[in-house]
Amino acid sequence: MTSKMNQLFEEQRSVHVLYAYHGMKNYLEQVVSYTEKGVANGDYVILIENDRLYPMIEKELTSRLTANEMKFVHRVNSFDFYFSSGSYHPPAIHEYFKKTVQPYVESNLSFRSWAHVEWASMEEPLHLIEDFEKIVDEAVNDLSFPLICAYDGERMPDYLINILMETHPYVLMEEEFFTSKQYLA
Repeated sequence: MTSKMNQLFEEQRSVHVLYAYHGMKNYLEQVVSYTEKGVANGDYVILIENDRLYPMIEKELTSRLTANEMKFVHRVNSFDFYFSSGSYHPPAIHEYFKKTVQPYVESNLSFRSWAHVEWASMEEPLHLIEDFEKIVDEAVNDLSFPLICAYDGERMPDYLINILMETHPYVLMEEEFFTSKQYLA
C-alpha cells in the first residue's frame, strides 16, 4: 500500500478505490497489506474473495496476525456475493452487501472492505458493472467506510476502464495512487 493511500484512510472513512492489479504476487501483497493495516487500525475487514485465492491470503494473514486479530477478518465468498440471484444483478448484490455489513453498522463497529471483482469471460454484461459501482460508491459515502475494488488490469477493456474511472474517486495502479480526474460524483 502506498503511504499516500494509507494516510487517506486515516484522514477520512469514505474512500472508494479502484485497484487495477497486474500479477497475482502484487495482488496478494496488496490484499494482505490492506487487511493487516485495517486490523491494526481496529477495523473489521470484509474480504470478498474467491475460493481459489482465499487460502493463500489466509495463510499469509495467519502468519502475520494473532488468532484474536484474525477474528476481525470476515471472508465472503465472491461467487456467492456476485451471483446470489443466479446472475450478476446489481440490486441483488447490493442487498447481499447490506445484509453483510448490517451487523457492523448496527453495532457501530468500524469496518473496511476489499472486493475482488471477477467475471468468467468478456461476454459478461460489463455495462452492469457501471450500475453496481454507482450503487457501491453511494454506499461508501452513506455508510462511511473504505472499500477497494480489485480488478485484473490485464482483463480490463477500455470501455470498462472508463466506467471504473468515472465511478471511483481514487485509483491505485502500478503502485501509483491518484485521484481520478474522470470521477463523476
